[in-house]
Amino acid sequence: MKVTLKDKIMDLLIDKEGLTDREITNVILGVNEPQQAVNQVCRALTSKGIIRRIIRRDGLIGNYIIAEETVQKSSPLNQTKQVELRPSIFKEDNLKQILNDFLHADGWETQIAWGRTPGIDINAIRGTQRWIIEVKGLGSLNPMNVNYFLAVLAETLQRMDDPNAKYSIALPDVKQFRNLWDRLPLLAKQRTGITAIFIDELGRINESG
Repeated sequence: MKVTLKDKIMDLLIDKEGLTDREITNVILGVNEPQQAVNQVCRALTSKGIIRRIIRRDGLIGNYIIAEETVQKSSPLNQTKQVELRPSIFKEDNLKQILNDFLHADGWETQIAWGRTPGIDINAIRGTQRWIIEVKGLGSLNPMNVNYFLAVLAETLQRMDDPNAKYSIALPDVKQFRNLWDRLPLLAKQRTGITAIFIDELGRINESG
């Protein structure tokens, strides 16, 4: 069964409602790709009463599912989705909570950007130490996870304005993200100093340099 752009958008909004057209485009099509196609689909879904476009607190227009059961009937992704491979712990805010608890237990003070709040996902301070962590959850499609991985790397690089800080990306501990990290050239890891934090379905944390 062919998965259309509409199906991908609806599936994404089930997991992360309120995303803007630009944010949806970054996840599904890639960072800095044109967003016109996503904009057209979102407007069409709005006209059909499937989603609602609302101005968020930050002034941007977010897309919200009106009735999830409507999406479940409309999207073939919901017929093929392997829910058992996507435990709720792999949702982005759940990963942030696990990291928040871990950091507090280790003496760090944290500032967390929950949900769609703009800014650094996790800004941790311990004495003179600072640790910046950007977090991504698990998508429902392999191409979506590739885009998540590229996006979290790009976000981390854009945050690198403190020469004394440590920078990390945090991801679900699944084979695809492990492979993507392993394929990132060693020189890139060494030059940037970025580490990867993997969190498994039991909430266990493993850091890879």
